[in-house]
Amino acid sequence: MSISQAMISPTAGMSEPPGRSGWAQLRSQARSLESQTEGYFHKYSQFAAVSNLPPKPTEDEKETEATIQDLLEKREALISQLARLLDSESVLTSSALKQNNLSRHREILLDHRRELVRLKSALNDARTRANLLSNVRSDIDAYRSSNPADAEADYMLDERRRIDNSHNVADGVLSQAYAINEQFGVQRETLASVNRRIVSAASQIPGVNSLIGRIGAKKRRDGIILGSFIAFCFLILLWLM
Repeated sequence: MSISQAMISPTAGMSEPPGRSGWAQLRSQARSLESQTEGYFHKYSQFAAVSNLPPKPTEDEKETEATIQDLLEKREALISQLARLLDSESVLTSSALKQNNLSRHREILLDHRRELVRLKSALNDARTRANLLSNVRSDIDAYRSSNPADAEADYMLDERRRIDNSHNVADGVLSQAYAINEQFGVQRETLASVNRRIVSAASQIPGVNSLIGRIGAKKRRDGIILGSFIAFCFLILLWLM
């Protein structure tokens, strides 16, 4: 239903104020086109993320860009219709909410136009870099094919660089191992020093040596008893077999 039909329709005039039906319909279309635009923006941004970017835009890329442009033009026309509809209303009928809605649609449209320019620039930059790298690789391959001696020398230099990198990695690992070994030595000296201090302190306390000796004798006695019991059980087991 067009705006003029909505404004002159008797049914619409009886159920709600004039122009409200046309305003709601146009706003619904504007929001729908905004959602579609964002979806196509996501698709358009994926073209710059491919690993092998073609030197020229593909048909799909051209169609996506044309669709975005068409959506922006349709939204521009809808915003113009909303503005005319709002201007045709009286001051009492026109509300601040409608003014805010119209301003918001204009801001979103402006942001989307800027986003399209940004995406096109990013895509062109990515394509330029891809083409430059491709040209450089082609020139290198052509040079190597026409100069086999230089190509072999470059290959040997690449191998030398890889070997040097391997040596650097091995040196780093060895340095870490030496550092860890040194830390172990420091910790061992620290524990030995603590042990000497404990023994020295224990020797200065009366009765501690005798107590330690009794504890050691008790451990030896318990060991002898346990060993004898195990031997007895083993002999019993042999006798039963």
